[in-house]
Amino acid sequence: MTDTVSAKAGEKPRSSWVNLIIDFGPLLVFFLAYRHYSPSGEGDTVGTVAAVIKGTFAFMVATVIALVVSKWRLGKVSPMLWLTTVLILGFGALTVLLHDAFWIQIKPTAVYLMFSGVLFFGLWRGKPMLRYLLQSAFEGLNDEGWMKLSRNWAWFFLFLAVLNTVLVFTVSFDAWLQAKLWGFTVLSFAFTFSQLPMVLKHGMGDEAKTEILENPPHD
Repeated sequence: MTDTVSAKAGEKPRSSWVNLIIDFGPLLVFFLAYRHYSPSGEGDTVGTVAAVIKGTFAFMVATVIALVVSKWRLGKVSPMLWLTTVLILGFGALTVLLHDAFWIQIKPTAVYLMFSGVLFFGLWRGKPMLRYLLQSAFEGLNDEGWMKLSRNWAWFFLFLAVLNTVLVFTVSFDAWLQAKLWGFTVLSFAFTFSQLPMVLKHGMGDEAKTEILENPPHD
């Protein structure tokens, strides 16, 4: 949706860089904080756990800031961002209190399963829940397009949940973090690009495709 249309609807203008900060800023903060506090030598389990806890705390603070920035700059907070923030704070608190990195690692699985479940439930009820989670109306996209988009993201979220769970139990924390920051991000953007032909076919104007690329569903 263009800035003009947003203004007419009473919303603040969209900004691609703001969306990127809100979506991926907290995760990047977690990565940088963990790297900063990580012990230099291998085998320092206590130091690694301490780095995870400090990184998690920074992650939680950054997530709350992203929530505030979303309300301030975009004029709204999507249900998807609200739900993600609640889970980040919940699993983050468990990580800090129990001194166990498992909880922050398994958080994405919980997020992906929740979103997948909501979308599949909506499909069962004949409602494209992705439209409500994103609180967005991609210009011209018809109901059939929204249903297909919800179906495709439901399966993709389920795939990501399985993938994250497998990585949690099979690779080191460092490897998992690299995969989460870079691999999952690339996968999400690649999947979003793959949906463009379908949404364009179902009525979304070519000029509106920038919005779907700037606002992909995320965890």
